[in-house]
Amino acid sequence: MTMDIALITAGQMYRYHLRQTVVGDARRPARTPLIKAQEEAGVPVGRWMGRGLAALGLAAGDVVTEGQLRNLFGEKGRHPHADLIEADQLAAGKSPKAAWKAGALGRRVKVTGVDLVFRPQPTIYLLWALGDDETRRVIEAAHERAIARVLEWIEDQVAVIRFGKDGVYQVRPPGGLVAARFRHYEARSGMPLLHDHLWLSVKGQRLNGKWGSVHSEVLFENTVAASALYNEIVMAEVCEALELASEPRTVTAGRRPVMEIAGVPHELIRWTSQRSDQIAACRAELEHEYVTAVDENGNLKFASVVSERARAKLNRIAARKTRPAKPRPRSLVQLREDWRDSARVFLAAGASLIDALLERARAAARAVRVRVAAVVDVGLAAVAITATVFVMHKDGYFHRRHLLAEARRHLALVQRGRFREPGLDAAIVDAALAAHCVDITEARTERGRSPQYRLYTARWAPPGPPPVRRRPTAASDHVADREPPADPAGLLLPLEPGEWDIPRVLLRHDRAVIASTVLSARLRTARRTGGDPYDVFAHQQAAMPEQLLLFGQEEKPVRKKASSVVDVAALRTDLEALELTADQLSRLGRAGQRLTALRKDAVGNAPSAQDVPAAARGQQHQQPGPEHGQGRGQGPRP
Repeated sequence: MTMDIALITAGQMYRYHLRQTVVGDARRPARTPLIKAQEEAGVPVGRWMGRGLAALGLAAGDVVTEGQLRNLFGEKGRHPHADLIEADQLAAGKSPKAAWKAGALGRRVKVTGVDLVFRPQPTIYLLWALGDDETRRVIEAAHERAIARVLEWIEDQVAVIRFGKDGVYQVRPPGGLVAARFRHYEARSGMPLLHDHLWLSVKGQRLNGKWGSVHSEVLFENTVAASALYNEIVMAEVCEALELASEPRTVTAGRRPVMEIAGVPHELIRWTSQRSDQIAACRAELEHEYVTAVDENGNLKFASVVSERARAKLNRIAARKTRPAKPRPRSLVQLREDWRDSARVFLAAGASLIDALLERARAAARAVRVRVAAVVDVGLAAVAITATVFVMHKDGYFHRRHLLAEARRHLALVQRGRFREPGLDAAIVDAALAAHCVDITEARTERGRSPQYRLYTARWAPPGPPPVRRRPTAASDHVADREPPADPAGLLLPLEPGEWDIPRVLLRHDRAVIASTVLSARLRTARRTGGDPYDVFAHQQAAMPEQLLLFGQEEKPVRKKASSVVDVAALRTDLEALELTADQLSRLGRAGQRLTALRKDAVGNAPSAQDVPAAARGQQHQQPGPEHGQGRGQGPRP
């Protein structure tokens, strides 16, 4: 995920954030005013945002002061101007108790807010760090717009205020919420890492004007969906503004790919991953301790393999153990100069690649755009997300928010950095729930009956062999002398050198590939029932090229020459793996234009009306419904 979440509680946690987070993670000197500390740390001042500002007498873009933060987040949820309100009440002759109550926003709460951390994909902040000033400003603006869109979605679709006995009643805050945004420029390693901390207050008004508190658990439950929305929007904003495109990139074998800017060398990401290498080395030691730990009787204390959940916990522990001190503060101008010098030294290509980074990315984008069409078929997308979520969740049970997060990932993969139609993600989820999911909720409480807590499973079980788990290695007495387990049947996944040292269960995303079988069956069904085969073909070319290639060999599209114009070599999704130069990418783009011309010619050679039976003509000219061709083309900006 590229969005993290953490609680802000009144007391020690608030004081920690006030000492470090609001000043770029630098150590704030004692008795230094906030504005001066931010200036010395080289970070901009905080800014207010959110629709709930009007009710508090604030405006979007106002500078965040220390007194306002103390009242709203440090004093258990008071009005940002509580000091002024209390002084006016006392001056009007009110009692101290009544004056204090006038400055309160409902009941006092321990959890006063959440800290949402937004950071774009690595290739985006690499362009931000190494590009010119215009590129930097464009990326920062896209980053801010994406954060604003996620906050709007939280206000409209996620945040609920509970009231009544045991919180049985829930209502959206109609006036919106309030948040303070603080920008950071670098990671603790000193490498570039554009990211913003959004302090989201839990205080909101109900319909009757009374103040209540947003249920923080709901915010945590929707973190993945919010992160997927941010990823999708910031990538589309950057790509459209800078004429770029995105491509899937595999970071870890067996895990889902991430969307990155096409044409940005992966070696540059390695340049920024010094901190990741430290965490990985520490995590490897912790994993060894985990699988070898024994109790007093000599029995294993934990599991003999490292599950995904255990690995995630160990990763967090390793991150805390290896956390370095923040480097000395530097201005953004100085940071960018230092980063360029460091990148030139690190890369073999040196200055020439850094200076031509944006042009290389644009050349790669042209190649991507001409070979991957932005065709989204809602019915087929619904099949894909249902199959993936069903396989990747324990026992095949899931909620609507899980489908929504997967739908946004799917759209980011299909759109390749293009804008999509608003509400298309919700349409895909609704289609998945209606056609492929069964409601298995056994609600015993009012909360369990609410739509966001309905429990679903898939109507079908994806066919295929059961998942294969890696067998644990032999006894842990001689860890250094262990050998990879024998695999005469060839059932185990291929292992990298040294990977067999720590046995792990098979990753759930590896098991999700069996959804492709269901997807192929769905394609054949859509073709038989009158769906536009070329739309189906183009949708899968954008979404799952490997599965499309296998399917295309089984059956050919109805339109003449449609399969012959697809360049098999162009189905490779990772341009960087091809090690193409900027000149080669330009030639590939020109070849893609010729490919587009051939494709148009193939469409022109489709069977005429006289060659098609009347029943088939009726199917061909039907309007696209939720299962066929909906959402085609580039929609308006979100």
